[in-house]
Amino acid sequence: MTTQSLSALWLGRQPYEPVWRAMQALTDARDAATPDQIWLLDHDPVFTLGQAGKPEHVLAPGEIPVIPVDRGGQVTYHGPGQLVAYPLLDLRRLGLGVRELVNRLEQVGIDLLAEFGIPAERRAGAPGLYVAGRKILAIGIRVRRGCTFHGIALNADMDLEPFSRINPCGYRGLEVTRIADFAPCPPLPALASRYLCCFAATFGFANSPPTASELPQLATRVD
Repeated sequence: MTTQSLSALWLGRQPYEPVWRAMQALTDARDAATPDQIWLLDHDPVFTLGQAGKPEHVLAPGEIPVIPVDRGGQVTYHGPGQLVAYPLLDLRRLGLGVRELVNRLEQVGIDLLAEFGIPAERRAGAPGLYVAGRKILAIGIRVRRGCTFHGIALNADMDLEPFSRINPCGYRGLEVTRIADFAPCPPLPALASRYLCCFAATFGFANSPPTASELPQLATRVD
């Protein structure tokens, strides 16, 4: 259990690349005294291809840009109505390894989805969460200098069609699903606050997370 505090920020709708570059810059600049943060948002439509990503898993991107990035994993899609959470954590200070980090990120999703009556499951060798074999939450992280960036993407209430243009996470024929297929999905800022509560509890952060109305918001897009 950590006594560290967690700074949370709601970014709203953002283009992908400027947020990615901002995560890199924060990670490179932070030191042992830098507070841990979590950024919550959704993205403009984009396919991202991880370091191990194979271009052949991008089948027909059409007008949606494809951006090679420095996280683990293969290809995934981000778009409006998908909750993205970027934990910017000092693993050494928290006493966590990468495997435990992934396990806890999965547990956060399991606990949150249980609030909607959705029984999410892990799958050995395939990080993320699944409901009846369909992927609902993806995980892709990077650790640099003992600190994390990138994070998770939870399909909330979004158009799933772009996933048909790729082999999600490098798996041909993998189907995806979303919260809205099982239960009414709250607006993303409210869902972000519920995610934040589960995150703080699972990681043992000392401070009480803010409500949706209290989350600091970015007035303009990151660029």
